[in-house]
Amino acid sequence: MTVETTKLPYDHQYVSQFSEKRGEPDWLKNFRLDALKQAEELAMPKPEKTSIKTWNFTEFKHEVEGSPIESLADLPEELNVFFNQEEKNDNVIIQRNHSVAYQTLSADLVDKGVIFTDIFTAAKENPELVQKYFMRDASKVDQNRLTALHAALLNGGVFVYVPKNVIIEDPLQVVFWQEDEQAGLFNHVLIVAEQGSQVTYVENYISNNHDKPSVANIITEVIANDQAKVSYGAVDNFAEGTTTYVNRRGVAYRDAKIEWALGQMNDGNTVSENHTDLMGDNSFSEAKAVTVGRGNQKQNFVANITHFGKNSEGFILTHGVMKENASGIFTGIGKIEHGATKSNAEQESRVLMLSPGARGDANPMLLIDEDDVMAGHAASVGRVDPIQLYYLMSRGISKEEAERLVIHGFLAPVVNQIPIEAVQKQLTNVIERKVN
Repeated sequence: MTVETTKLPYDHQYVSQFSEKRGEPDWLKNFRLDALKQAEELAMPKPEKTSIKTWNFTEFKHEVEGSPIESLADLPEELNVFFNQEEKNDNVIIQRNHSVAYQTLSADLVDKGVIFTDIFTAAKENPELVQKYFMRDASKVDQNRLTALHAALLNGGVFVYVPKNVIIEDPLQVVFWQEDEQAGLFNHVLIVAEQGSQVTYVENYISNNHDKPSVANIITEVIANDQAKVSYGAVDNFAEGTTTYVNRRGVAYRDAKIEWALGQMNDGNTVSENHTDLMGDNSFSEAKAVTVGRGNQKQNFVANITHFGKNSEGFILTHGVMKENASGIFTGIGKIEHGATKSNAEQESRVLMLSPGARGDANPMLLIDEDDVMAGHAASVGRVDPIQLYYLMSRGISKEEAERLVIHGFLAPVVNQIPIEAVQKQLTNVIERKVN
């Protein structure tokens, strides 16, 4: 399907009425309208070695309600697998299309001042806090046309705020459920961890549209202030019909840590950016991601860690599997700015191709503007190791089963980092289904 990507899907009047109908504060309404104006002038993103000129970014439904859910026991099986029904699930948000269908936060965290709610409630009840961070430090409206459209058409997402020195032991869990076949998700996730705080956040995206056209335009911002730690896990599982643009960005200040564990399991065309700025001295980030491509889908992944602070450390690990006629471009960027002495930038990208028509490309990049640093990279693209297969088959295992075991072992370094067992198990099941 050929799509005119230069045409904006909604106009000034629609965006203004959409904001007013939701009772949004004036600053957010004006933010939307300014972003829409910028979208008219900005260029589309230009991912390396991937043409997106014919991808669908304009055909979707922007406003689709979803019915509430009384309890997690009422969830369909496809969502029920994300939760362990034998354990307490105190900190959960489920967004159904563009509505919050289920939400809970433990009384203990409420008493400590933790905010865990949808982005629109946060904008109304904590306007100064949201406005302070929303698309200002980590992500920018004018990055490209899709980021500007995201700001203009925002229709879902969550806000997390962790006060100073508050340590959240149990993960905060969010499920974004694209139930309507053509519901476009313009979700914004904003996580702010104040000094000395700690939080683990895990999200799942799931859709039902198969080959019906839709769009996911997603932006995440993680702000880790001094000595804060944020562990961020995600499993993206959009169906073939959804064109996905996902832009996850973090800023880590002095002695802060941001850890990413991303399972990128979409079946449709995907552009994914994961960028962390290590602003403070002794800051740290680790970005781990896995993906499995199949069919005719095209995917482009960028992981970028930029060092500004002294003694900062950044580690990128990406493993991808391509089968059938799928193609994947994997770009890792470790950048050390002038003045970031004693910093360390390391990265590894590895791609397995399972079919003659599959294509993979790993592009490691080190951009070093400082002398007293450490940096290194490794990259490989190839077929399943025949020696590994031979070793397993010599022990009575079939070739198909041996190949499956090799693939699971290949992806395990990231899969095992997902901090919720039920979600980790679901990611393993998605990998199993896609590989087979």
